[in-house]
Amino acid sequence: MKHNIVKLLEKVGVKSSRTKNIIKHLLISFLYKGGAVLSNFLLVPLTIEYLDTENYGVWLTITSFISWLSFLDIGLGNGLRNKFAEAKANNNLELVKGYISSAYYSIFILSSFLFIVFFAINNFIDWTLFFNSSSKLRSDLSFLMPIVVGFFCIQLIVKLIVSIYLADQNHSVQVKIQFITQAILLFIVWQLTKTDNSSLLVFGTLFSCIPVVVLLIFNVFAFSNKYKAIKPSFKYFNKKYLKDVMGIGVNFFIIQVAAIILFSTDNFIISQLFSPEEVVPYNIAFKYFSILTMLYTMIVAPYWSSFTQAFTLKDFEWIKKSVKNILKIWFIVPILLIIMLILEDWFYNIWIGEKVIVPLSLSISMALFVLLFTFNMVFTQFINGVGKIKIQLITAITSMIINIPLSILFANFFNMGTTGVIIATCVSMSYAAVLRPMQYYKIINNKAKGIWAS
Repeated sequence: MKHNIVKLLEKVGVKSSRTKNIIKHLLISFLYKGGAVLSNFLLVPLTIEYLDTENYGVWLTITSFISWLSFLDIGLGNGLRNKFAEAKANNNLELVKGYISSAYYSIFILSSFLFIVFFAINNFIDWTLFFNSSSKLRSDLSFLMPIVVGFFCIQLIVKLIVSIYLADQNHSVQVKIQFITQAILLFIVWQLTKTDNSSLLVFGTLFSCIPVVVLLIFNVFAFSNKYKAIKPSFKYFNKKYLKDVMGIGVNFFIIQVAAIILFSTDNFIISQLFSPEEVVPYNIAFKYFSILTMLYTMIVAPYWSSFTQAFTLKDFEWIKKSVKNILKIWFIVPILLIIMLILEDWFYNIWIGEKVIVPLSLSISMALFVLLFTFNMVFTQFINGVGKIKIQLITAITSMIINIPLSILFANFFNMGTTGVIIATCVSMSYAAVLRPMQYYKIINNKAKGIWAS
């Protein structure tokens, strides 16, 4: 199978050493991603069985809220990824170590500050009102939220190892971490379903803790072996290195905030406009169609740091060939989405039975979202890799501003329900599908000027 895949990729122009590295990690990634996706899908019915639909809806809303906080790394992860790749391409390991040390130290200070502030205000917040949930959960949520946020703050620090692996073009490690985490969580939830007690507090604590433990182990392993020579050290912290990382990192940070608000507020909006129970069918449809998103992301994402390296070394022919090949793969996406729509009832019935009903209109809208998202991704990986992100910054902010009012307009005023929420997201990101390819062609043909080149 491996030999056949390599031959197929060579036929569409995959021959360079840089691309062979991508192939190697893709082969490994498909194996781990398959396990991660399977584990993730098996988790849903088990979680509903353990928590019930209402509590599962509350948990989904909590995870959306936590994802909003991920912008608090102020773009250091993506900034480190680009600067690491540039310094490594120029064989400057001293600079690489400076970037890593400065990023780790800075994110540690930020995370500590975040947790202290959150812990101080937690007792003054009624989380049942915030999540529009039952008042009987007030005590559990009051205990759970500091635990979830605390583990999240630690995760902000330890997940920098993923940025390092990605920058070094070891792309499969990210998927390996996801698989290990999902497999452990699946086993734990399966064990929880055998108990008589249903506790959102216990469930949330375990779900927050496990990813941190896995990432911590990978940090220790990486800096004791492969990356021992560049492990973070306080004496290598330098404001200049931090400024370099944050220079592009701040723009990534703003884009990240906008993306989180655009893509992660849907669960919260649905919970507020309707109820936590309505979040569940929306999330079921999202998870189903995200199979295609995850597979496509797995193929495209490794190109980010490869584009950084190629652009630094002025290997423009490789970039053009790679984008052309990625677009060839994208043309399969609409066909697969049609097949998924045809098979959706059969799949939902096997997966969750009759516990949750997903409207056809919601599934069609989710398929449209995946179509737009994957197309934009083709060019976003290049634009992010070369750091020319000012137009993306403007479009991201614009999308962020219009998404929530559009969601309320479509969901309530036009009586489209939860379908209106994802339609609003599609409208908010549609014009980027025109601007992204325009910028790519201007940059790669050396015609980009002004905002197109910054």
